[in-house]
Amino acid sequence: MKTFYRATRLFTAEKFLDNALFSVENGVFHLETSTTGSVIELDGLVAPGFIDVQVNGGGGAFFNAEQSTQCLDRIAKAHGQFGTTALMPTLITDKVETMQAAADATAKAICEGVAGVLGIHFEGPHLSFPKKGTHSEQFIRPISEQEFAIYARQDLGIKMVTLAPENVSIADIERLVACGVKVSLGHTNADYTTTMAALNAGADGFTHLYNAMSPFTSREPGVVGAALWHDNSWCGLIVDGHHVHPLSAQLAIRTKQRGKIMLVTDAMPPVGTDDMEFDFFDGRKVIRTGDRLNSSTGELAGSVLDMASAVRNTINTLDVSLSESLRMAALYPAEYLNLKKKGRLLDGFDADFVVLDEHQFVKATYIAGNAV
Repeated sequence: MKTFYRATRLFTAEKFLDNALFSVENGVFHLETSTTGSVIELDGLVAPGFIDVQVNGGGGAFFNAEQSTQCLDRIAKAHGQFGTTALMPTLITDKVETMQAAADATAKAICEGVAGVLGIHFEGPHLSFPKKGTHSEQFIRPISEQEFAIYARQDLGIKMVTLAPENVSIADIERLVACGVKVSLGHTNADYTTTMAALNAGADGFTHLYNAMSPFTSREPGVVGAALWHDNSWCGLIVDGHHVHPLSAQLAIRTKQRGKIMLVTDAMPPVGTDDMEFDFFDGRKVIRTGDRLNSSTGELAGSVLDMASAVRNTINTLDVSLSESLRMAALYPAEYLNLKKKGRLLDGFDADFVVLDEHQFVKATYIAGNAV
């Protein structure tokens, strides 16, 4: 059955349309010119649903603490209220048994059609000790056949692994890519040459640009320099006012090839709740102070950022246009994940969209045409 909507304003990812008529049928979006049927009026800006490639938790749920479809559904629903229509549940550095359980939960969620779940992002465990951030040192380790058995699975949807290239061989990066894994570089102290070699081997992403990676300096460009220089890779950027200075974020957006910087949240369980702390899985606590999270040992520990807030922050603190901020939250991550039917509101695309007010706060979110 075809349902008709009229948006006060609609952003296709390429242009704005006023008083736009569109329909949804079987989860598919179509622009329309006229109808004689009833029309649902959407008061606000309709934009492509946000896509987040790094989500550790939300709604009080934490993937490292509970590997189940119920956990993934809670996380997706928590972020759905902030305009996220698709996400990559992210498991940070943990035991191989936890990785296996997380893979099983992801496969089941995809099989059961849990709305919003695209696949799984393993952030670690093959990281750098000096750039571990809040990751647990006890679980950081070289890649082994046990992990490869997980990464080679074909029932996990989109697979993504964040690793430190100085600790993973070029042959193993090539093997990951051959397994269909998107390799992202992060929590790494690699030099520029090592980083570029990993990119040449098939890595194509950088996890939370600037954070937990070797910096750009006069004599050594480091991971940051490689990330900004390389044209065919994408960078995730956490725009919460804590992870990256606004000027650094602006410089990256100005420097990197357009379309290659995407907004991410690195969200933790308190998103969508009033919780002020939660138990980290390794015995530490994570404490919330306003909109900042720190572990009990002091490190930044993810964020309480949601994608709508990331869009607002990008507009208001980075002086990026509304259209480009929306692309950074939807189109560019869709392109990074090779999602051919997401990130735009054009004929034949998935009917994943968000309705925003004039200040970019979320009024409603739809996945495949269904309100969430």
